[in-house]
Amino acid sequence: MRSRDGNRYFLLRLCSIIFLSSLALNASEFLVSYRYVVKDATIFNETLYISSAMKQCSGKPQKELILENTTDGDFTKLIHENKEEFYEYIRKIGLHVEHSEKTENMQNKFTTILTLKTTCFKVDFNDNFAKISALK
Repeated sequence: MRSRDGNRYFLLRLCSIIFLSSLALNASEFLVSYRYVVKDATIFNETLYISSAMKQCSGKPQKELILENTTDGDFTKLIHENKEEFYEYIRKIGLHVEHSEKTENMQNKFTTILTLKTTCFKVDFNDNFAKISALK
């Protein structure tokens, strides 16, 4: 037989699951791709592409990133204001690394390319924060 306190915590968990899943259903979706090129220990190029998803993305949400939201629901501005945190987040979810080295006339040349293939992100904007999660 369960105690009354056990039922209360069960109800609290159930209500929070329903509330959080409703937030995820109302989230905006964006497609993001990223490319970072280093040639001979010098940053050669860094590009970040962000666009709204034309159709609904499918997949399971991965670990989420929560950022303070001072923009008015503009995902591009939010990312540019919090570049370091977002770049660290996409490094954790997985980047493709391509590295090549070449030696000519006793000089070593190398190129390293980090790429995030186009990935769908669900973004839920609230009053004070934005919850971002990648879909896989």
